[in-house]
Amino acid sequence: MKYSTSKVTPVGRQVSKALMFAAALGTLAIMSAPIDAQTLPDYKLHPGDKLIVGVYDDPKLLPQEMTVSPDGKISYPLVGVLMVGGKTVEQITLEMESRLKKYISDPIASVIVTEVKGNVVYVIGQVLKPGQLIMNPTMNVLQALSMAGGGNPYAKLDGIIVIRNAPGGQRVLPFKYGQVSAGKDLAQNVDLESGDVVVVP
Repeated sequence: MKYSTSKVTPVGRQVSKALMFAAALGTLAIMSAPIDAQTLPDYKLHPGDKLIVGVYDDPKLLPQEMTVSPDGKISYPLVGVLMVGGKTVEQITLEMESRLKKYISDPIASVIVTEVKGNVVYVIGQVLKPGQLIMNPTMNVLQALSMAGGGNPYAKLDGIIVIRNAPGGQRVLPFKYGQVSAGKDLAQNVDLESGDVVVVP
């Protein structure tokens, strides 16, 4: 009785490598509990955010977990130091692939956001739990007030402001809780941006 033997074709090897790479990324991603930023392609990274970075089909460039440094940078083999703060996952992936082309033919980079610890806002003043809030990955003013425990008995809820850093200097966005809670002028309930400060007088 003859047993047939099958050869592993180049295509088969490529599929196998792809599956191994996907499995490695998947394992790290599950262990790190990826967050909703993955579903928001426009999410921009901040210092403190955690990532999984890898390159397909290169055993020397396995997926690595890393944290965006305070100056907004990461470092990866062959890529070197890369500024990622203020950039989307797509922008970072394209820049990595551009640098890797010097060493690898048709590189395929992968960047997964696992934690958004650098994506923070602050609620201060007359609230029950003032302090820093992590946005995961988005939050509006009402949600921030709720997470801060709401106003205390001394709070002037119609005098709330949001202080936002802008290229031309700081902007002040008014927020009148009474109007918004009554369903009026809901445009005041803006989505917060990283670094915003909600002040409850």
